Amino acid sequence: MLASAHNGANSEADLDRGPSAARDRAKERLCALTREARPADTLIRFVLDPDNAVAPDIKGKLPGRGLWITATRTAVDEAIKRKVFARGFKREASVAADLGETVDALLVRAALDALAIAGKAGQVVSGFAKVEAALGRGEPVALVHAREAAEDGRRKLDAVLRREQEKKAHKSPGDVTVIAIFSGNQLDLALGRLNVIHAALLAGPVSDTFVARTKRLERFRTGISNDTTSLAGAN
Repeated sequence: MLASAHNGANSEADLDRGPSAARDRAKERLCALTREARPADTLIRFVLDPDNAVAPDIKGKLPGRGLWITATRTAVDEAIKRKVFARGFKREASVAADLGETVDALLVRAALDALAIAGKAGQVVSGFAKVEAALGRGEPVALVHAREAAEDGRRKLDAVLRREQEKKAHKSPGDVTVIAIFSGNQLDLALGRLNVIHAALLAGPVSDTFVARTKRLERFRTGISNDTTSLAGAN
């Protein structure tokens, strides 16, 4: 549950000093809504554009001083309702009614951009047989199902994954994240392939980025800050 928003004027400490400071993810930031200090990567930075409209800065690169809100759809919607942006920026701030939807779309794009780079780097295999073989070799760090994937196909690949994890449990293998948030069309476009229903991401820094960004998207939608290995969505 969100803490009650502070009713008085926000302090100057609510705003960061620009994109350079915003990119320091090791530091904590103050959520302008809940008044709680949290790690920067669990919040979303917002800036004012030249027309004084509130704009989400997902990657922390937009110019200007920024205001931070806990990275959940509920928190963003509540910040709009409570007029937190105008108080935080200490000026008139135009806030679009669909700001939460805009943030969601940007998080989706960021995750799929990472998937596209992973594909170009050769860190993605697709197709049921290839994914099954990769799982059997214990190679993937993530198993991806299109939202519309048939339940039978999902179940078979998930079973292969469980068997491999059980066989290697004594070796303390890393968790394999199962993702079913994206549509087949989104996967097709990201990977430049047709009919991507199942895919596996092989170990590599870009694959890790895709998993981290997907978890951030799921956290934004559900409000749950989790380290679970199963991500499924209906949006």
